[in-house]
Amino acid sequence: MRVGRLGVVVVAVLVAGAQPPKKAAGPLDGRKEAERAKTLKDDGGTDESEKAVALGLAWLAKQQKQDGGWEFDAGSKDERVAATGLALLAFLGAGEAHTDKCKYQKTVAAGVAFLVKATPVGGANAGQMTKNAYAQGIGTLALVEAYLLTKDAKLRGPAQAALNHLVKAQGANGSWGYVPGTPGDTSITGWQVQALHAARLGKDLVVPAATVKKTVEFLDVVGAGKLKAMYGYADNAGAAPGTSLSAIGLMCRHRIDGWAPDHDGMAEGVKGLMKRAPVKAAATPNMYFYYYATQVVRTAGGDEWATWNEGRKDAEGVRKGGLRDWLVDLQIKKDGPNQGSFDPDPDYIGRSCGRLGTTAMAVLTLEVYYRYPDASAK
Repeated sequence: MRVGRLGVVVVAVLVAGAQPPKKAAGPLDGRKEAERAKTLKDDGGTDESEKAVALGLAWLAKQQKQDGGWEFDAGSKDERVAATGLALLAFLGAGEAHTDKCKYQKTVAAGVAFLVKATPVGGANAGQMTKNAYAQGIGTLALVEAYLLTKDAKLRGPAQAALNHLVKAQGANGSWGYVPGTPGDTSITGWQVQALHAARLGKDLVVPAATVKKTVEFLDVVGAGKLKAMYGYADNAGAAPGTSLSAIGLMCRHRIDGWAPDHDGMAEGVKGLMKRAPVKAAATPNMYFYYYATQVVRTAGGDEWATWNEGRKDAEGVRKGGLRDWLVDLQIKKDGPNQGSFDPDPDYIGRSCGRLGTTAMAVLTLEVYYRYPDASAK
């Protein structure tokens, strides 16, 4: 990656001016090297899955543009904030930070600088990184995570501004739509909830209680069944177990409504997701579904998580064919320009975000063991 002259100046300021985090424990400490190794082992990761993460990050680093951002290689090529946010989240998920002397310090600093530059902190459009609602959620999440991971004071203002815009953009029914302030859907709302959840973990970023309350009210509307264990798009019509929307809805319930694994709705919802438990195949899986569903099933733990992550037991009691090894095996290992990447999946991510988006989502999914603590924010 080469960064243009202006990018070099901004990156230098971030790297030189950033202060190292204080000794106090942070919400994303599980990503630090020592803690990551323990959590990885405890939750079912392997040396091979970590090597896949490293190889994926190496490929993503090579795709960074001179201005510090990334761009998709299919579909939404002009949506730089979303592409940069997704790629940056993969680095942040592995504990890479612009304040630390780490392998990708300059890569992360350049990506963070790109998002900061895209985030006005004042004026009528304060905090609006882009007019794309999905991208706003993704970009906000990346800025918030970068702040939480480093506690770099220079990032607090942009992160809070992006959050403020997100809060302002919420529709009256508690969802987020394509146009700020209008009713939206479960899919868009999922990215906003991830940003809100991360901010609430940090404790020093402001998320209004009213925003959380309205979001839960929307989840009640799109949730179906007595236990609200499955979810629809803009209402509960067509809601079914084991869909991408149900996975998103359940993730939202855990992250912003405090549903624990023993909540009846969560337990029932996980049963629905298990109907699509990974079975290793030759093609890249639907990463939109598996990114969300993997996070949800991890909260359940036990046999369900072991089956999801490692595969079902064979006649000898050995687990094979889970999502972890499926992704590891599908990653391109052969030398060449695509080494470390994943072929675009045949669904939404592959069509809209191409190889870059698919690879970022796959890496994020392989970081599930340590990316977030199990507990939801209260």
